[in-house]
Amino acid sequence: MTTITVFDDISGQHQGFEFDGHAGMAEAGEDIVCAGLSALAITTVNSIESLVLSEGDYDELQSSKSGYIRLMLKRTNHDTQLLIDAMLLGIRDLVREYPKYIRLISKEV
Repeated sequence: MTTITVFDDISGQHQGFEFDGHAGMAEAGEDIVCAGLSALAITTVNSIESLVLSEGDYDELQSSKSGYIRLMLKRTNHDTQLLIDAMLLGIRDLVREYPKYIRLISKEV
């Protein structure tokens, strides 16, 4: 199962997110749930890094072998919020289709 944690501050602003684990729907390389989640996570990270924030405005940790990626924002703005919201739309669609393989949680930071 992939656990996705979204870190929000007290006002509901996204401060970051973490994807941990492989979905386990199929073998590595055949798992469409993992592929979909990976595409959402990597596209969001790359978009924030390339289009919105400067180096130093975020911390990123990634390990492709363990199915782990974490992005924490040191500053946020409308665009970072919009990109994370768009990612969450895709994740929620996948959760509806494949609830046994994805856990989505929110934590206040």
